[in-house]
Amino acid sequence: MSDRGAPFGPDPSLEPAERVRQLRDTIRYHAERYYNDAAGAEIPDADYDSLVDELARLEAEHPELEAEDSPTVVVGWGAAPATLFPPAPHSVPMMSLDKVVSFEEIVAWGNRTERLLGLGAEESAALAFVCEPKIDGLSISITYEGGKLARAATRGDGRVGEDVTANVRTIRDVPHELALDAAELPERIEIRGEVYLPLTAFEEMNSRQAAAELRLFSNPRNAAAGSLRQRDPAITASRALSIWAYQLVVVGDGAAGSLAQPTRHSESLEVIARLGLPVNPETKRLTGLQAVYDFCTDLQQRRHALGYEIDGVVVKIDDISLHRRLGATSHAPRWAVAYKFPPEERSTLLEDIMVSIGRTGRATPFAKLTPVRVGGSTVGLASLHNQDQVALKDVRPGDTVIVRKAGDVIPEVVGPVLSARPEGLAAWQFPRQCPACGRELVRLLGESDTYCVNNDCPAQRVQRAAHFASRGAMDIEGLGEQRVSQLIGDGLIVDAADYYQLTTEQLEQLEGFAAISARNLVAAIDASRQRPLANLLVALGIRHVGGTVAQSLSAGFGDLDGIMEAAEDDLAAVEGVGPTIAASVARFFALEANRGFVERLRKGGVSFGTHVTSDLPQVLAGKSVVVTGTLEGWSREEAEEAITERGGKSPGSVSARTTAVVVGVSPGASKLTKAEQLGVPVLDEEGFRRLLDTGELP
Repeated sequence: MSDRGAPFGPDPSLEPAERVRQLRDTIRYHAERYYNDAAGAEIPDADYDSLVDELARLEAEHPELEAEDSPTVVVGWGAAPATLFPPAPHSVPMMSLDKVVSFEEIVAWGNRTERLLGLGAEESAALAFVCEPKIDGLSISITYEGGKLARAATRGDGRVGEDVTANVRTIRDVPHELALDAAELPERIEIRGEVYLPLTAFEEMNSRQAAAELRLFSNPRNAAAGSLRQRDPAITASRALSIWAYQLVVVGDGAAGSLAQPTRHSESLEVIARLGLPVNPETKRLTGLQAVYDFCTDLQQRRHALGYEIDGVVVKIDDISLHRRLGATSHAPRWAVAYKFPPEERSTLLEDIMVSIGRTGRATPFAKLTPVRVGGSTVGLASLHNQDQVALKDVRPGDTVIVRKAGDVIPEVVGPVLSARPEGLAAWQFPRQCPACGRELVRLLGESDTYCVNNDCPAQRVQRAAHFASRGAMDIEGLGEQRVSQLIGDGLIVDAADYYQLTTEQLEQLEGFAAISARNLVAAIDASRQRPLANLLVALGIRHVGGTVAQSLSAGFGDLDGIMEAAEDDLAAVEGVGPTIAASVARFFALEANRGFVERLRKGGVSFGTHVTSDLPQVLAGKSVVVTGTLEGWSREEAEEAITERGGKSPGSVSARTTAVVVGVSPGASKLTKAEQLGVPVLDEEGFRRLLDTGELP
């Protein structure tokens, strides 16, 4: 493995001078990828930052190792000169930002700026800041001359970027001519911003890559970089790039007025918007560091609802005159700082690729990782989805891989860090036999998933029984996958129906159980007997029947026996069900093994019904009444409840088994047409009242 694949954590086995050399070499390599490679960075920003942080610590501990050209000093250090496009020098350097990760660090930054400015307590309390989402994209500088777009340049190393004018002209949000008359503008004006790829566009790009069997883009930032740095502007135009503008840099003399010399950063953003470039609507002007931190934490919670990726908040002092007084270090302005969110991507070692067998027999590959902190939690396992995804991402045991965890989403392996791959590392092969039962795995023609078709596979039995007890199903606390596996392994149960025969005496004999825990589990099982029908339907594991469909079937039929005996057309007539789900439900209950399982649940005392006992005569028992349109005497819900209280069903669609259709104002045309085609009686409100009273059609 080369030095560019150096470990991302400190290596105590190396002497400080050797580790500093290794770090600088590694940072140089990844800086070149970040600034100049069309494919974008190979490693997450958090890993790159950790390398720079470690180098800064070593340089502080060993001053003799400091260097004027260290990446801790120079912006974009190590990035090779741009070669894909002509060089584009920046008249004003595009600097990086110092970062903070906590309220205490925000306060420390604020205190430093206040000391440098010599502010008193009252002045400090009144200091205004502008907070902007830190877009995870590609920095861009756009220069207008005489109001017309003249040049667009990437950040590059901060001093010299690449001239990508032709490509930036294809971005719809970038005007070719500013919105104000040229006479109102300085002769030359520069606007800076961040080019990014909306999440919907990113997903569409990767769908096209997958269809063409090409390597997927690892994240929207890399996809944006690759899209902007295309030799053919037509390719860039096809990628749906967008931009948020965040800084006004006046670089030439011209007309006087607020456009040339805004006094506050917030005013400069208003000017940018007037010029016709988009300014992020989440941007906010705030007073005081507590308000700044509150904004940061709020935006962190909402980051996944924005439609584009952000990795923090940029905090700037609003008063531009203070910018000049504060100045900058060699690499960052003192008047701004980046509050970084916890990283959602990190690199770690892929120790192995394993395969799990689910309750339906689907074989799913997953990654066993060296545990890493990502997305606010420690991740040791991550999804690899299916055989095709493993091949497309080309991840191999022994690789350093990028792991992503966004919010509550299941962690996934994004891809390998190819520069860190050991020589001769073999590609992973999907197993041919089930790891649980040894039977052959089968992949059906045209499907991406592979299955173990042995219904008695021990892994499937464990997963089915664990699913039955899960929160969205029968919600039996204490019956997780490990406990279920123990019960099956010790021979106390064969499947979930056996839960209802367990005794405290049996459980107390098992490892890990005491009298109290045994009683608690038996009590939890007993409580599950009265779960609503919708929960029981989910617990049965019928294909396509999730919580919403289960609720619809429960409301439409009222008890499990009615669903089991219903014709496929009647099932399909229920609102939200349809023919595909109806066929799946019918197939499930047509199997003798499934009916036998249900009967064992009945003997175990599991409730099969949902209706509250009604005192009303059950005059509509066995009848199906559809309601359409607005009724004067009932709401839709009240009308359906009136039907079910009398023993009837009120599906959302008309079928040959429908008893009657009740029609109000503005009825659904399709239901009326279907009723006429099938000869189903149509009732007005008076006829509906008579039906409710007598159960007879007028």
